[in-house]
Amino acid sequence: MSAIAPFAIARLPRIVFGDGTVAAVPKEARAFGTRALVVTGARSFRGTEHWTALQEGLEREGVSWEAMAVDGEPSPELVDEAVAAFKDGGIEVVIGIGGGSALDAAKAVAGLLPHGNSVMDHLEGVGPERPYAAPSVPLIAVPTTAGTGSEATKNAVLSRHGEAGFKKSFRDELLVARVAIVDPALLASCPAEVVAANGMDAFTQLLESYVSIKANPLTEALAWSGMEAFREGFFAAWEGSGRTDDPAAAGRTQVAYASMLSGICLAQTGLGSVHGLASPLGAFFPIPHGLVCGTLVAEATEVNIRALTAREPDNPALAKYARVGELLSGLSFADREEALDHLVRILRAWTDRLALRRLGEYGVAVGDLDRIVAGSRGSSMKTNPLVLTDGEVAEVVARRL
Repeated sequence: MSAIAPFAIARLPRIVFGDGTVAAVPKEARAFGTRALVVTGARSFRGTEHWTALQEGLEREGVSWEAMAVDGEPSPELVDEAVAAFKDGGIEVVIGIGGGSALDAAKAVAGLLPHGNSVMDHLEGVGPERPYAAPSVPLIAVPTTAGTGSEATKNAVLSRHGEAGFKKSFRDELLVARVAIVDPALLASCPAEVVAANGMDAFTQLLESYVSIKANPLTEALAWSGMEAFREGFFAAWEGSGRTDDPAAAGRTQVAYASMLSGICLAQTGLGSVHGLASPLGAFFPIPHGLVCGTLVAEATEVNIRALTAREPDNPALAKYARVGELLSGLSFADREEALDHLVRILRAWTDRLALRRLGEYGVAVGDLDRIVAGSRGSSMKTNPLVLTDGEVAEVVARRL
């Protein structure tokens, strides 16, 4: 019997999961006060009956509210403008409802409303990186997509696009939502391409956290459960986009659960090479984050497996990758190499089936590889199962140009 190495689990939100749970948001908000800031995406949620129901529910609970919309990935400037606009408004609770961008913006704004300073003071790698100090305004996080798991994480990812762009995190345990309300029914309005990109982001987060050098028995169990749910539900959710039949609804429940677990796991373990590359690719080019993950995960996995086999054949990540190969294929293999081969082949088949676009379609070229590699060496790359060479990192990108 082997000993379990010591590990620690960072703070998590109180989680409320299931169809119809979005109706609980007004009452949850009232528990924190009578003045709310509601942060949503620009269109999708506001175009559903849930938006009207939320407003009516807040009114019934005696909660007055202000609202802001986030169009695209949030920038430091958007966060600073929101903090300046609402810091004197007596906001007692922030309600973030939307995809990862809306939730990340809500997280950052909630953190800075009591302080009023610029988020640039705290962004990793681009500013003075001053420590964050309590308090944060209580946050209720309600995802309407299944991908980032932002409802369970402590980081708000902010972007500035262009030649000198960046994609960096404002990160602190104090930013974790007090309550995460995960209602799979909210995913029904997501178009198929959004389900595909976000779902592959969630799967990538589960796989990378499972093989992370900071993985522990608890996160491994959660990541495995998430990958099982993803295998069972993802393609039903993707093919049933916009439908309300039982298979589509059941698929959405599975991917919402998988996405939530991916956020819990990444918050504890960090990620890997795919997310290391997502940072510069998302900063330098107009590429949706989920698309980067989906288009790279098969090739990054193959490069990791090849490098581990050559340089660290006893690394436990190889056995983990093999187990995932068996999970996704539904087969049992006597030979580890065969299981690893099936894993890569399945991920490549998913990439083709989902018709995930290549990076070259967004302007990425061979001449960009050096700066992409240089920009990839952030926190995610540090928890990859092994240190990849610059050539190996460049190869991952080059294969999907």
